[in-house]
Amino acid sequence: MTSPQTLHVRAGRREWLGLAVLMIPVLLISIDNTVLGFALPAISTGLHPTGTQLLWIVDIYALMLAGLLVAMGSIGDRFGRRLLLLIGATGFGAASLVAAFSTTPEMLILARALLGVFGATLMPSTLSLIRNIFLDPRDRRIAIATWAALFGGGAALGPVVGGLLLEHFHWSSIFLINLPLIAIFIPAALLLLPESRDPHPGRIDPISIVLSMLTLTPLVFAIKHGMSDGLDWMFAAAVVVAVVSGTLFVLRQLRSANPMLDVRLFANAVFTSAVVANLLSLMGLAGFLYFGTQVLQLILGLSPVTAALALVPGLVMSIAAGYLAVPLVARIRPRVVVPAALALNAVGLAFVAFTPEPSVPGMIISFIVLGAGIGTAEVITNDLILTAVPANKAGAASAISETAYEFGSVMGTAVLGGLTTMVFASQLRGALGNAAAAPEFETLGSALEHAGAIGGRVGDELATTVVHAFDLGVQWAAGGAAIVVFAAAVLTAFGLKGAGQASASEPSDREPVSAH
Repeated sequence: MTSPQTLHVRAGRREWLGLAVLMIPVLLISIDNTVLGFALPAISTGLHPTGTQLLWIVDIYALMLAGLLVAMGSIGDRFGRRLLLLIGATGFGAASLVAAFSTTPEMLILARALLGVFGATLMPSTLSLIRNIFLDPRDRRIAIATWAALFGGGAALGPVVGGLLLEHFHWSSIFLINLPLIAIFIPAALLLLPESRDPHPGRIDPISIVLSMLTLTPLVFAIKHGMSDGLDWMFAAAVVVAVVSGTLFVLRQLRSANPMLDVRLFANAVFTSAVVANLLSLMGLAGFLYFGTQVLQLILGLSPVTAALALVPGLVMSIAAGYLAVPLVARIRPRVVVPAALALNAVGLAFVAFTPEPSVPGMIISFIVLGAGIGTAEVITNDLILTAVPANKAGAASAISETAYEFGSVMGTAVLGGLTTMVFASQLRGALGNAAAAPEFETLGSALEHAGAIGGRVGDELATTVVHAFDLGVQWAAGGAAIVVFAAAVLTAFGLKGAGQASASEPSDREPVSAH
């Protein structure tokens, strides 16, 4: 264990350069969570996926991440976090190539799944290394704020990057952009990042890994299937599998002396409230980016690059709010700041829900408000998660925090994207009857392409019907999300009652770190 005298050694140039290197995988993962947003219309017309396939193309990446994060964190603890980063970066690059050259929806779904598997090797190691590189509490808070800001900012940057690339290149370019970043990261990581591992790691638990995947995958499938095909036997079977697997997973963790995921941490109200706020913030962001990017391009008619620029103010606001949250929470207690940030999220979503007609200024304002809430909430809740538990539980707490990030992204597109699709399909059935069941009406992009092919007055009327149906779906999804997030803001105000200043407690245990 590091001696007490070294705990407050200020970081030097090497440590801050190491932080810059660690931000590369953070950006890779967060950008890949949302970069598909602007590519969805191009993928819809290029690969012709069904509506459900399109949702899986978006969701499978974050789903694999969420299911494997804790397991990969355990592997990194045992074998070395830097080693896992290097392996993950190499695999991530190979999977990016497969995604870029996909020729069918199924191939792209598989490639996105592989990206999620290798992405899961990257994420746990970044926060663990930050916790061990930055020994001074002040330096560590700045480093964690940078991590949270870049993760949230990267999620918002994804559509911007996608829009700029799609203006000039094929949709495959959104995956090829990963390769130069990985080429920079691998040698820089070998040069600047220390190796670290847990001196007393828990055992690898394959059964818990399988149970966690059997909980998350059927749950997301049930949501998607129920919203597209109704509450049939497949929906019921998926829910049963998810509930049984989740129950067995929790019971196994409670019986284990070294659980893969320490569910006992959820007995701490501050910890649980921070995790829920974390998850819902990302859920609102992912949902907004799923339908917002389609609204900007397909309904409002913006080019990819113009639509991307419309999101830049919200991106800047998200990053700025993350850094401003550090001095803010030193003066105002978290139980005030976090609910206020969630309330901002709700206001941003409600602006979309209750605006009669979508407009570019309206989408920009909504995303700015949403970005302010997300940037503030993510930094503070992440710090609360790490400091609300004993020092020897900091690793487990960070794994849960990262899982909440990814599961929030999954639920954003599964629930909000699924609700948008369900209302869209329902409205088309009411307007077009049995014709709405045709494959060309599965997605907004394919429906508008079909209307354009018909042309003339009939095509224009069909396009108007399609746009109205999708816009109504967006309003329902955004309105539902606003209600849920606002309710969470109220509950969080009570759950964080025991939280003092966000920086009041500091983990004191540190693991041995080797130079290389």
